[in-house]
Amino acid sequence: MTAATLSLQGLAKSFGALRVTDDVSLEFRAGRLHGLIGPNGAGKTTLIHLMSGVLKPDAGRIWLDGQDITALTLPERARAGVARTFQIASILPEFTALENVALAVQARRGSSFRFFGRVDREADIRASAYAALDRVGLAARAPTLAGALSHGEKRVLEIAAALALAPKILLLDEPFAGLGDEDTMAGIALLRSLKGEHTIVLVEHDVAAVFALADDLTALVGGRVLASGEAAAIRDDTQVRAAYFGDEEFA
Repeated sequence: MTAATLSLQGLAKSFGALRVTDDVSLEFRAGRLHGLIGPNGAGKTTLIHLMSGVLKPDAGRIWLDGQDITALTLPERARAGVARTFQIASILPEFTALENVALAVQARRGSSFRFFGRVDREADIRASAYAALDRVGLAARAPTLAGALSHGEKRVLEIAAALALAPKILLLDEPFAGLGDEDTMAGIALLRSLKGEHTIVLVEHDVAAVFALADDLTALVGGRVLASGEAAAIRDDTQVRAAYFGDEEFA
């Protein structure tokens, strides 16, 4: 079995009386794409927040390559190798695509942002940023203001910025949200090409896209793990189908 990159042990998170994450223990294996599925309110995005450091768990531990990172902040986890995207694109529209990614490179290196406006003129930072843009097919858009990019390009730009952090694990929260069929297919092709290079955790409501990509799947219901394992087995699990898929069929 492939070694785990990220391990969750007994994670729990509540907001008032609402238990959103309930004793979740999972392993995300190196070089594989792991899909998180479940109905609305299942706790998928909260789990991504806990893994990335946006939220702190009420209980449980998080391990990255054997190191306990539970107490690390979001920036500290990013430097340790945990990168993520958000449901809503979080780019700086007044900066170019290159500048957006260059800032991620700068953050990875722990640099201050005193020279924020000149970051794209640093040759080594620029080279790393171009490499990330080229990896996702956006090199030609490097000088374009991020605000002028299409919605699909903005989602891909977020992935480029995450890749610029040189992540050990990449957390993607609904990367296909709001995309048309053509952009979704391009996104699926991109993520498929990244499999093996990176450990990827994918939250996505487009279940067909998840099945097209996932090596492993975890189904969450009510903040708890209903089932977890190889993608084909979870897709055919009767409890999972009853809780989430209903009568819908997937090829």
